Amino acid sequence: MKLSSSRYLLLATSLVAAPDAKREQNTVVLDANAVANLRLEFASAEPRLFEETAFALGRIESRPGATAAVSSRISGRVVGLAATLGEAVKADAEIVRVESRQAGDPPPVVALRAPQAGIVTALDVHLGDPVEPDAALLEITDLSDVHAVARVPETVAGRLRLGETKARIRLTAFPGEVFTSELVRLGAEADPASGTLTAHFRLPNPDGRLRPGLRAEFALVLSSRADVLSVPREAVQGEGTAPRVVFTKDFELPGAFVKTPVVLGSANDRYVEIVSGLFPGDEVVTTGAYSLSFAGGGGVSLKEALDAAHGHEHAADGGELPKGGASAPAAASAGDDHGHEHGEESHAGHPERPWQIATGVLALIAAALGLRLATRRATSNRKET
Repeated sequence: MKLSSSRYLLLATSLVAAPDAKREQNTVVLDANAVANLRLEFASAEPRLFEETAFALGRIESRPGATAAVSSRISGRVVGLAATLGEAVKADAEIVRVESRQAGDPPPVVALRAPQAGIVTALDVHLGDPVEPDAALLEITDLSDVHAVARVPETVAGRLRLGETKARIRLTAFPGEVFTSELVRLGAEADPASGTLTAHFRLPNPDGRLRPGLRAEFALVLSSRADVLSVPREAVQGEGTAPRVVFTKDFELPGAFVKTPVVLGSANDRYVEIVSGLFPGDEVVTTGAYSLSFAGGGGVSLKEALDAAHGHEHAADGGELPKGGASAPAAASAGDDHGHEHGEESHAGHPERPWQIATGVLALIAAALGLRLATRRATSNRKET
């Protein structure tokens, strides 16, 4: 019985694949387009300065002493208003005009000016409103710098140090941005209801985009260790009791990614410590790692490997698809039936030459064995180092 070239290829591949079947089962092979479509990004497993961090929530607040009130020195009514809530005003700009209740034709008018530059954060009057000297008409807040105020649990508050403790601050309003600052002030007393203490971090705000009330998340840096092998948090996959894994670039086959079990140590807001499973210099998938876990069902088939290597589709058994597109396999099957009915001339116009197939299979086996030997040597060398 004759074997087709695709069956020779499948037989040869199975012979050389047996020793590393488990590795191949956990390997996903993608072509360049698939890699681009998944938008994969990578990072190296490296020894880093690893920081212990504590998580806290809080908000942006104005700096203490940054708010100034505007009031009238005389009784009267508002006849001019040049400011609105949320508007930026310059220092000494005229913002309110008050008509005095004193007799006169016309009555005297007093201009009220901004005592400082800033944003109008409170406005309690309208045109025509009566005013008295004991009431503030509006407030102006200097937001050139603000405080990010964290509510820190009591278990963490004792480890904070003024002028030393740093924080990485992320705001819901500005995803992807990280603000860094040092601790400038601790609250005078803890909140008995929540068991937290306020910790203030000053942030420059030259463009005024950080407004009081914005929600913030804090990673408070409590300590650090040098030369800790770690990877970005997004590289690690798995939840609950499931084993944690990362996808590493195969060091021989382009577009191949190996699902690698890892043992984790400590974690902070950016990195996870790797206790075992990786070597320094291993490239891991960061962005796109979650999507990659679904690509190819977590394994690699002969068809997928050949599709990735050659850049075009193959049949399920690894054979070349005849011209004609997706319906071609059915046509190929019909051709086989026709060939069996009419004698030895199967696949008319494309007679098989056994010696050519055998030569190709031997070459494939030799190349595969050479690749396997090189892979083992590289793995051995990495373990020794």
